[in-house]
Amino acid sequence: ITTTVLLRTCITVPFAIYQQSILAKVENISTEMPAIAKELQKETAMAIKMFNWDERTAKHQYKISLKQQWNKLIIRDNCHPFKASLLLWFQIPLWVSYSMSLRNLVYMLPKGDLDAHIIYTELTLGGFGWIPNLIEADVSYILPVALGLINLLNVEINALLKTKSTKLQKYITNFFRGISVVMVPLAACVPSCLALYWTISSSYGIVQTLILMSPKVKRICRIPPTSSELEN
Repeated sequence: ITTTVLLRTCITVPFAIYQQSILAKVENISTEMPAIAKELQKETAMAIKMFNWDERTAKHQYKISLKQQWNKLIIRDNCHPFKASLLLWFQIPLWVSYSMSLRNLVYMLPKGDLDAHIIYTELTLGGFGWIPNLIEADVSYILPVALGLINLLNVEINALLKTKSTKLQKYITNFFRGISVVMVPLAACVPSCLALYWTISSSYGIVQTLILMSPKVKRICRIPPTSSELEN
């Protein structure tokens, strides 16, 4: 448990703060786009008269100009939306590698030497709460069900934080909802030490999200204020 908390604090929290900062900047530059779009519409109307553009050409040039202005704003504030996904690219490998490490401890891999047997014995005898043996699955289903509920709660909280959801974001949200459900039977089959790690990690994720929702915490972390934050 302590190792999980330390890893999440040292690795994922900085990236979560960075993600929130990028998303806040993207939201703020989005509010500048309506005025820019209106100005481009005027310029396009003038260009139609000056260069005798047809409707198709005018729309094409308008879209190009609009995209160029959007890219300029992104460069100005150094907030390319892809940077917001860095948290995911670090969090997933961390989750997988730690899960694989626990699996290796359970099955005494890659070699069953004396140290491996000692750790195996500690996992067998050093239970947690209602689980006397961390090698065995949680037959009470407390951890698997808790994991599923916590993951679903995390998905719903993050979905509510989005002011406007695109079709892609809705698909991603539904995908993670499905993953949350699938994790329940999976957690019921694996050694309880794995299910415990997954549950603690997901619980930490919710706490992290809730803390970063606080405007005071955002200002401390230098996350720019946004219109949606003020509305909420």
